[in-house]
Amino acid sequence: MSAFASFRDFYPYYLNEHRDRCCRRLHFIGSSLVLLIVVFALVSGRLAWLWLAPVVGYGFAWIGHFVFEKNRPATFRHPLYSLMGDWVMYWEVLRGRVKI
Repeated sequence: MSAFASFRDFYPYYLNEHRDRCCRRLHFIGSSLVLLIVVFALVSGRLAWLWLAPVVGYGFAWIGHFVFEKNRPATFRHPLYSLMGDWVMYWEVLRGRVKI
């Protein structure tokens, strides 16, 4: 995170790494599935299912980057800011500020 003074500085870079609509869609699908897995695990009491959350979330996102964006996911260089960016972008998709 040393290249960015704050998340506010990082987020425009993050969005630039997600220009491809298919990549953004895969991020959105993966994040939605993460939420469903977490809710299911908590409601059912089957907490062992929580191991699937990062696999599904990162799996969808990384396919989007490697197949559609043809770039290296920001999570490899900026893991915390990248995770934050995933959820900010998710919220912005829900609000119609980022198109998928």
